[in-house]
Amino acid sequence: MDMDLTLNQARVIGCLIEKEITTPDQYPLSLNALTLACNQKSNREPVMSLAETEVQEVIDQLTKKRLLTDESGFGSRVVKYKHRFCNTEFGELKLRPQELGIITVLFLRGSQTPGELRSRTNRLCQFSDVNEVDTVLQRLADRDDGPLVACLPREPGKRESRYMHLFSGGAPEDAGLSIVSEVIVPCTGNTDSDQRLIALEAEVADLRQQLQRMKAQLDELFE
Repeated sequence: MDMDLTLNQARVIGCLIEKEITTPDQYPLSLNALTLACNQKSNREPVMSLAETEVQEVIDQLTKKRLLTDESGFGSRVVKYKHRFCNTEFGELKLRPQELGIITVLFLRGSQTPGELRSRTNRLCQFSDVNEVDTVLQRLADRDDGPLVACLPREPGKRESRYMHLFSGGAPEDAGLSIVSEVIVPCTGNTDSDQRLIALEAEVADLRQQLQRMKAQLDELFE
């Protein structure tokens, strides 16, 4: 399911879902509260330093996509916002609690291993073990309406592969890949070359995340 979310849009939606589950008495969120949630230093990857004007721009973008709505009450002085990303009355996307927990963490922290997802979703949902995480990931990858997650090639020296969400640019098939048995395999004939290319693309994505983290840290130092 391709929603073409930017990094900032995924962050805003992820924050709204997280706060809806973990602090329901404070949900929906005001612009100030949402900005603080986006810039939170814990449970975020990369750490951001967004201004309220930037968050407002993202809110406007998501409102046009019908993924966010204004929930201000009559006579309220503060505008508050809630997501319409999933599980709404008229929305098509329906997710179970464990599925929603995984997608939320992927929105907030980028690609993750099943072990990381098990520990980092503990405030959003519960998993008995990593095998249960694997089962839910496979279910998200095998949906009839299109995969919502994909498994990245295992990095050298790592025991687990990382999973990414597919709400920011389409499924791996768009890049000449397909999802089979929890791994991404190339559709072309030159397997070695394709696997090297996939590994390089994953490495570049990780480097971009590291640069974003460094930039955010530098911005904080010079504020």
